[in-house]
Amino acid sequence: MCSLEKRGTLFILTLTGTDGDDQHRLGPQVIASLLSTLSRIAAEAIPGSVLITTAHGRYYSTGFDLIWARKAESGAAAANRLHSMVNSLKPVAAALMALPMPTIAALNGHAAAAGFLLAICHDYVLMRSDVGVLYMPEVDLGLPLPDYFAAMFRSKIRSPTVMREVVMSGVKVKAAEGVKMGMVDSAHDSAESVVEASMRLAEKLSRRKWVGDVYADIRKSLYPDACAVLDLPLKPLLVSKI
Repeated sequence: MCSLEKRGTLFILTLTGTDGDDQHRLGPQVIASLLSTLSRIAAEAIPGSVLITTAHGRYYSTGFDLIWARKAESGAAAANRLHSMVNSLKPVAAALMALPMPTIAALNGHAAAAGFLLAICHDYVLMRSDVGVLYMPEVDLGLPLPDYFAAMFRSKIRSPTVMREVVMSGVKVKAAEGVKMGMVDSAHDSAESVVEASMRLAEKLSRRKWVGDVYADIRKSLYPDACAVLDLPLKPLLVSKI
């Protein structure tokens, strides 16, 4: 699940998991909670709004709830559960890409698979350096990469070498390496310092008081291939003032 706190124009969304799940796995309930919360944030957006997402403990999110999927009565039923989670997370990625405000992922720990995807759907990624890696394990698990995952990674990782290392080789990337690779904006020495730095960045961005719909349209125009796969229409930018 997730919780939402509002501090002035800043929204702070915290992944809390379900039933004591400290890895914040993205099962059906968590995904539904994320989508509902993002819809609420979009509805309450005003000029100057900024979103920060984070979690508690050593994990941001380790991705889809494969434990729940494997509890199904058969292999086919398990595959159907995984397919359902893949489909249900797509609107969450779309909601983040269409959100009418700047977005910041404050990674308190490991972000793997769908958790990694969730992070790169944000405009900024700040990461804890003492604990945590970015990791795409699909090649190690023998799982195909969903089309919108591939589109988002192509859009956000422009280096073919980095793409090969991250997606095709399953390299585990720590914060300092992520900064060098261009996937992480800054590295910080604790979970608290990640959140503090994210708050400072959010307050700086908030002071600009950008028009949210324009900000979202510009974001989508920068990543047209990903937005096409996410079924997000690209609107022509109309100049209302000069």
